[in-house]
Order: sequence, then C-alpha cells, then structure tokens
Amino acid sequence: MKIKEHILASESFSDMDKFYYFDFVEAANGSFFMRISRNDHKEDDTYERHAVVIFQENFEFAMEALTSMFRTAGLQLRKPQDEQALNGIKSWSPENRPREKMMAAGREAMADTELLAMLIGSGTPRESAVGLAARILNCIGHDLSRLASMTMEELCVFRGMGRAKSSTIIAAMELGRRIAAIEQEMFWLKAVQN
Repeated sequence: MKIKEHILASESFSDMDKFYYFDFVEAANGSFFMRISRNDHKEDDTYERHAVVIFQENFEFAMEALTSMFRTAGLQLRKPQDEQALNGIKSWSPENRPREKMMAAGREAMADTELLAMLIGSGTPRESAVGLAARILNCIGHDLSRLASMTMEELCVFRGMGRAKSSTIIAAMELGRRIAAIEQEMFWLKAVQN
C-alpha cells in the first residue's frame, strides 16, 4: 500500500481561471518539502498543473532568496528612476566612500558592511556594493562566522554576486581563518611555556 504525502499547511488564491497553491508537505519518507503550484482551467474544462518543489535542505536558501528579492523590489519601488541610476559609490561624497574612509580614518573605523563592500568591489546598475554587502549581512543576521563558512553556491544566490566576487570573499575569509588559527596556536604555545 502506497503511503501518501501529508499536507501540513496550505495557502491558496485564485485569479480568474488560474489557481495558486503554496503547500508545506511531509513526504512518505518523513522529509519535508514546499510545493508551489498553479492550476490553469482550460477551455475543455480540464486543468493543467505546473509546480515547483523546494526540498527541506534548501528551505533556508529559498527563504533568503525570497526575502532578498522582496526587500530589493520594495526598495526599488520606493526609489525614483533617476536616483536608481545615481546609486553607485562614485556618486557619493568622498568621505562616505569605503576606500576613502579607510585611507582617512583607518580600518578600525570601517563598518562590516563597508569592509565586505570593498571585497565585493562593484555592485549592479541598481545597487551599490555597499547595498549588496548590507543585503548579504542582513540575510545572515550579521553573523561573520556564518559569512566565513558560506560556500560559492550560497554566495551566488545573492543577485549581483557571481563566482569572481564570491571567490574573493571566500579567499579573504580563509585568510582570516588561517590567521586566527596561527594566533590561537601561538597563544597556547606561550601558555605552555609559562
């Protein structure tokens, strides 16, 4: 006897002859998945179904991607078109640009967002590198340990992040991790010697 999936939660809405469903489902094997589907009512009185399934191991990434998409869309809807074209860091006053700020005030004066933006290097036509850095940090709860452990695939989920930018961040985080390991080793060597 085939065990059926169990829908734990469901939301739906319709628009004319299209019906949309968001289901949170427990599979027969005990794992969970989300299914987003649309049923189209056809002229011959049948329905055509289209669905996307997001598995449990990808929930976090899917939610981050959706959160980021809605946040970015919301910001873009509030900006006048001419402001969107002028949001690049080069349009900022020099004292607010990350590189110039570091040269004038030193690295200790830099916010995490500004440091990450310097690694990213450039944003997109609609978002500065600082905006992209802030979006990444917001999505991970400003947890730098989490940033240090992110994979290429996780970083590339963010719009504006490709393999080159992601590689730069991963390389910088790995250097930081190696420095921390050396410092910890030196600390323990000094402790043993004393």
